Amino acid sequence: MKIAVVGATGMVGQVMLKVLEERNFPVTELIPVASEKSVGKSVHFKGEEYTLVSIQSAVEQKPEIAIFSAGGATSLEWAPKFAEMGTFVIDNSSAWRMDATKKLVVPEINASEITKDDKIIANPNCSTIQLVMVLHPLHKKYGLKRVVVSTYQSVTGTGKAAVDQLQDEVKSSVTAQDCTVPKVYPYEIFKNALPQCDVFSDEGYTKEELKLMREPKKIMSDDSFQLTATAVRVPVQGGHSESVNIEFHQDFNLDEVREILSHTKGVTVQDDVEKSLYPMPLYSEGKDEVFVGRIRRDPSQPKTLNCWIVADNLRKGAATNAVQIAEHLVKQKLV
Repeated sequence: MKIAVVGATGMVGQVMLKVLEERNFPVTELIPVASEKSVGKSVHFKGEEYTLVSIQSAVEQKPEIAIFSAGGATSLEWAPKFAEMGTFVIDNSSAWRMDATKKLVVPEINASEITKDDKIIANPNCSTIQLVMVLHPLHKKYGLKRVVVSTYQSVTGTGKAAVDQLQDEVKSSVTAQDCTVPKVYPYEIFKNALPQCDVFSDEGYTKEELKLMREPKKIMSDDSFQLTATAVRVPVQGGHSESVNIEFHQDFNLDEVREILSHTKGVTVQDDVEKSLYPMPLYSEGKDEVFVGRIRRDPSQPKTLNCWIVADNLRKGAATNAVQIAEHLVKQKLV
């Protein structure tokens, strides 16, 4: 089982290697891929060092699976070249997500839709994944009518340079020195909240917000409900949080909602306000579950629920979801 990891030196790529190792994925030959400037360097995997190769070299080696985390432009150019060689590509960029010919997969929800012909499979946006993990089981029971989501997204969602900026700003505030690293955001992120994740569209929504508004419908194969989003970047290093307001067609019982979510694979309910138990990004770090809490009725209108959803955006929001898709391919003997 040859596995290529494209973008192996990046923040998500490093976590992908870690998740592949932790979950004991049946890798017989690892092909770590990086940009030309990193070719020849090495990465660690299962106690061994592997030399980074060019993406062209990886294509020529015809891996069974290639997991991409190297940006949309790279995916658009190279994913089809891998697919032509018979390789299954699991792509973490936004390049293929809304392509009508490609599957957008969260394994707990729609992995069964994957066939041998689906050589390019899209991994959803990190914020989308944790959202649909909670929405999907409730939708099956009560029927979604309208969803309003506001996100509180960590800087790891932007990448290593954003983490460097936050850490430098924290350090500079202590030492009263000027920041020394390039700024990724248009403003300081430390002690701030930026209501801009990605670039703005003509409609006034950011690309991140549009992903949240469109991707859940494709994953759940249902566009009968409405969804609107506001995405905000906050000075948290890792872990995305979401405040979600959900209007259903059918009324619900709060105990039943908690019961449904408690029995949903990959979801952990943390909901005991008397003990100050609720999801927080600090405690989601390094974990694969999606955490949900603050489950309560919206008193302003009927059949409406409020909740708070948190997950490690580099794990279930990216690397773990991609590896789970690869595991499904192996389990179903599609590779």
